[in-house]
This record gives sequence, structure tokens and C-alpha cells, in this order.
Amino acid sequence: MPYPARLRAAALTATAVVLSALLSGCGDDSPKAEDLPDQKLSWKACPAPSEAEGGGTAPSPLPDGAEWQCATMRAPLDWDDPEGDTIGLALIRARASGGADRRIGSLVFNFGGPGGSGVTALHAFGQDYANLRTRYDLVSFDPRGVGRSVPVECLDDKQLDTYFQQDATPDDAAERTELLNNTERFNAACEKNSKRMLPHVATTDAARDMDLMRQVLGDDKLHYFGISYGTELGGVYAHLFPKKVGRAVFDAVVDPTQTSEQGSLGQAKGFQRALDNYAEDCVSKIEDCPVGDSARDVKDRIARLLKDLDRTPLPGVFPRELTQTAATGGIAQALYSKDFWEYLTEGLVQAYDGDGRVLMVLSDSLNGRNENGEYSNITAANVAINCADDKPRYDPAYVERKLPEFRKASPLFGDYLAWSMIGCTDWPVAGAADHPDVGAPGAPPILVIGNTGDPATPYEGAGRMAKALGKGVGVELTYKGQGHGAYDSGNKCVRDAVDGYLLDGKVPAAGTVCS
Repeated sequence: MPYPARLRAAALTATAVVLSALLSGCGDDSPKAEDLPDQKLSWKACPAPSEAEGGGTAPSPLPDGAEWQCATMRAPLDWDDPEGDTIGLALIRARASGGADRRIGSLVFNFGGPGGSGVTALHAFGQDYANLRTRYDLVSFDPRGVGRSVPVECLDDKQLDTYFQQDATPDDAAERTELLNNTERFNAACEKNSKRMLPHVATTDAARDMDLMRQVLGDDKLHYFGISYGTELGGVYAHLFPKKVGRAVFDAVVDPTQTSEQGSLGQAKGFQRALDNYAEDCVSKIEDCPVGDSARDVKDRIARLLKDLDRTPLPGVFPRELTQTAATGGIAQALYSKDFWEYLTEGLVQAYDGDGRVLMVLSDSLNGRNENGEYSNITAANVAINCADDKPRYDPAYVERKLPEFRKASPLFGDYLAWSMIGCTDWPVAGAADHPDVGAPGAPPILVIGNTGDPATPYEGAGRMAKALGKGVGVELTYKGQGHGAYDSGNKCVRDAVDGYLLDGKVPAAGTVCS
């Protein structure tokens, strides 16, 4: 799958959407820069999600009857020219349930991606954070370039169907040329349709938006819950505004010390580890594992399936076929959560019988495609933000030299992730840096949670984030579990640690282990 540098580090946002309104600059009516922190948000009932957000119906009330509210915040298009045009950023909130005397402030969420709609994710997952809502207004947003916040637009729905059918793991010169040409066409479409936004969607821009959001929401400090890519965004915020950090939690942590190539290689290892764990779990059940007699047999059969699909795709979701690339993406999506392993087993069993529908639905979910054939803009935004952030550019010859290293890291995902590195090769905007700067001396403690079985943000990144934040800032907690992230696993130890910090200010001891 031709994402730049790595599989999306998302907190299953695309899956929640599956299983455009454009807010442009105001021209002469733009508020002055000095007035932006004092703008008054007009909170109203939330509309149905736009196509760019994934579509669907308007948010239902929370179980206690509380209504979700949405608003638009103005922010500079170009933070280097704050007196210029502004853009609208879509926000959502649920007011604190515990009364004004217990309310701490707002708790801002970013669920990952980059490119995931925080507006749709918060109301999809909102009940998971009911305990935190007793003392906080729960708030999230569509970052610039995402969802309703001036979405980056590239290919249309039909073009994306074709794009995701391509062979993303080329075996010969003709297939390599086709992959490169398809990537160039995708990037050219992004430039044609979103040229105005592409220079202004970097993580540093989103971090500055969050500090403006903090002020507009009326908070002295930014209380923050970042998941997956949201941990990188939170680290960049802490670096830029260390004195404005409140109580912050980073879950499913992106390694801030790695280049995009190192991140891709780390993901190859992480997804292979998750596949190993899935295979071991399947054959350890009391009943027979329907996809293999041993863990090795499970993985060998998957490898043979993918090889067969490279030659002869299976019927998928009509009229599309399950290709090797789509099947690999579907398998990867299922590894994001242990709760999805049963769907992976079902999808493999069906595929072995000639039916590719389940694996294709999982692949569609990863790509932001809903059952109506409409795509959110998560792929376009993911490419745009990653390419704005990541300075390295890799050509096909470089990828070919690296293939043996990636294949050693993962026989199944190695080629898939190595070739994804060409996504930014001809991007029209230069990348900012080799890796983000998250050093935040002077910031208060930030709780950093790593999951030992995390495929998308491998566990080792949590320790490196804690160290990079600085002495006395990063406080690492380890969760010995499976899937992407820890808090939503339901593990009581993790929940108690996070809730105790965010609600009562109790910082867990560094090195705490939950299992």
C-alpha cells in the first residue's frame, strides 16, 4: 500500500467509520491575528459527518442524555503569516458530567493517523472515556487538512478504487514503473486539488492550532490525550509550549527518534510480531485452529495465499477483486486489535475457499472506504502530513537495496512497507526534518504508555519518547498486551493509572508494568 514511510499509526479510526464541507479562508473578513485567541465559538448540534470525515449519521446523545456539540475555530492558514487568511477547524465536545465544582477544564484528544477525523472518532469512542468526562469537557478536532478542516483532496472515489487495486509490491521492472507512475499521479492530483493547503499541514502547524484551541477554550494549560500519531503531535506541542502543558497522556507511542525509513522498518518488525502472536494464539485454542496446524503452518499458508493472489486475485466486494495488496492491508488492519483476530481467521478461511470479501472489507476499512463506496480523506491527509513532516525522499533504486533488510524483518510485510517509502519521492512540498523534536525541558510529567504487542507503534518507541521528552518529563508505563494502544484494551491497571493521573494528578511510578 503506497503510504509514505509507514502504515498509518491510527487508533482504528478508519474501522470505526466503516464497521465535503470545505471551510476556506475568509479573505477580507478574516479576524485579525491578535483577536483569534478571544474568538467566541458557536457551539451547535453536530451535523452528520461529511464524506471527508467518513460519512454516516449525526452523533447520537451519550447514555446520560448529553448532546454532542460542534463548532468551528478560525486559525491562520500560515502560522508564519498570522495576519493573512484564516481557515476553519472543526471541533466537537461533550460537556463535563460531574458539575462545575469538579470540572478541571477541557481534555483534548487526537486519535492518530495522521489524517484521522477527531470529530468522528470522539463520538464513536466517547463512552470509553466516560470516567474522564466526570471532570473534563471531552474535546477533539479535525486537524488542518483533515475531515471538515479544509480537507486535502487528491483522487476521487472511483480513482481511489483503482489506486488501491494496484500491485504495491512490484516483482519486475514493468510493475515497478506502474507503481511509480501511480504514485506520481496521486501526488499530482493532490497538488492540483489542494495546492493551497499542502505547505501548511505539518505537525508543527497542528501543534500551534492546539495552543490557539487551548486559549479559545479558556484553559490556562492544555490537558491532552494523544493516541498513536497523536503522541507525536503531543510531543511536538510539548516542545513548542512546555510551560503550557497540563496533564498529558501518550498512548501507542510513535518513536520520535526515527527517520521515516526506520519507522517503516520498525513497523515491519511490529506487524510481524503481531502476526506471530496471532498465529500462536490461534493454535493454542482448545479447538483446532482453522487456518493452520501450527504457528508456522498458519504463517506459511498466509504467505502462499498472498503469493497466489499476486497471480490470480479472488472475488472481493463486487465488482472489485481481492488483490495481494488488498489482502495484505486487510491482514494488517485486523492486527491492530486482538478483538479483530476472529475476523482475520474468518477472512482467511473464506479466502482459502475462494471468497475474498471479509479481507477486502478489512482492507477498505484501513483505506477509509465506507460500504457506499465513498472514501474519507484519511489517505490524502496521511500522505500530505507525513510528506510535510518527513525530510527524507527515497527512490525505487534505494528501496530495492533495502528490500533484503525489510524482508528479514518481516517475510509477510517487508516488501509492502519498503515500497511504501516512495510515497513522498516527488511530493511538491519539502519535508521539515528527519524526525520530530519533542524535547520539552520544564514541562510537567507526561505519562507515556507502551504496549509490548503493538504492531503499528512498536513498544520500543515508548521508552525513546520518554527519554526524548527529557528527564523528569517522560514517565513510562508498560502494558504487556496485544493490539494498538493500551487504554482501550480495558486493562484495569492501565485505566487506573491513566484515570488517576488525569483526574487526580497522581503520577504513576516510572517503570510501572501492567499485564
